[in-house]
Amino acid sequence: MKNFIYRFSDRFTLFLFSFAIILILLMLYYSQTIVHDLRAQSRSILEFYARIQSRATAENDTKILNFLFEQIIQRTDFPIINTDKNKNPIYWINLPIDSENPSPEAIEKVKRIVNNLGKEIEPIPIIYRDEKSGEILLEQFLFYGDSNLITRLIWLPYVEIGVISLFIIIAFLGFHSIKRSEEQSIWVGMAKETAHQLGTPISSLMGWLELIKNDAPSSHVNKILFDMDNDIKRLNKVATRFSQIGSQSDLRKYDIIPILRDIISYFKRRLPHMGKKIKIIEQFDKVPKVNLNRDLFEWVIENLIKNSLDAIEKENGVIEIAVGLVDGRSPHVYIDVKDNGKGISVQNRRLIFRPGYSTKKRGWGLGLNLARRIIEDYHKGKLMVKDTKVGEGTTMRITLKSTI
Repeated sequence: MKNFIYRFSDRFTLFLFSFAIILILLMLYYSQTIVHDLRAQSRSILEFYARIQSRATAENDTKILNFLFEQIIQRTDFPIINTDKNKNPIYWINLPIDSENPSPEAIEKVKRIVNNLGKEIEPIPIIYRDEKSGEILLEQFLFYGDSNLITRLIWLPYVEIGVISLFIIIAFLGFHSIKRSEEQSIWVGMAKETAHQLGTPISSLMGWLELIKNDAPSSHVNKILFDMDNDIKRLNKVATRFSQIGSQSDLRKYDIIPILRDIISYFKRRLPHMGKKIKIIEQFDKVPKVNLNRDLFEWVIENLIKNSLDAIEKENGVIEIAVGLVDGRSPHVYIDVKDNGKGISVQNRRLIFRPGYSTKKRGWGLGLNLARRIIEDYHKGKLMVKDTKVGEGTTMRITLKSTI
């Protein structure tokens, strides 16, 4: 059920993202349609002007030419440049260049604008013909560009998308920060309360154990009491670990290999009681010391080994723990925990670090999430799935910066 909820959450997020992309594309399409219509309207005005101007020139009707120029051309709000057939400017309007007293520098600037406009929009030809022979007497061109309204419409969707995207990013970061803060508060509160609840019965058990030791001369009973004492000490260590969640990191320089050997030794003593034939292999290269909170680091390693033990369903299981330098050099040290268990599927690989996700029937789905928090938040390292294949096994990797 929990896995279904996580997959549904991912699909819902993908649906929202796809819906947002579709809305953006529709917005762009609609705005570009309006731009296309406005450009077509501008061109039709100039084409009409070019036809009337050709006829008026042929009839030598200056009144019509003046009317066209004053009532049509001068009322437009987009740049228009009239050139000869060699694209030399004759007159222009709606440009930031004075057309009353054109200087050579101004002409050169207008020529550059003509070249740019010609690349974007096909110019409109103005052809003057002889009425009798139909011979072309004069040929000119009208170059024009987009109006301010069209320019604003072109950029409007991108501005809107930018503003909306910025708002979404800020909202997402704010939501993520609040969510992470709430999760952290829950983790810390739960850990502190667990440590508090464990503290009283552990202290009581330790007291009762001391009383029993004084009244138990039997060597057999003493052996049992010795094991009980170790388990109570371990339980006390668990309470200590919980109490450190949310506290300021107390990091010290440690050689990680002896720590790993102690943890492996603890598991090896208990493997015969688990009903599985599992072999733990050590492959330790010499590495520099790293800054650790020993109690919390041991918790992470134990969690990874327990997950490997749960994942192994074969009769002859193998867990390999390796230590070395990343890429064969300092300053980063890696710790790999590899098993030949059932592996992790592609769709589950993205979910294993999420709180509440578990493939176990009775799992809470908190172990790996807490392990990652300990490594990344407390030790500034990295915990990741290095490699996994269904039916072949999984390799989890921790990387920590050395003190060198």
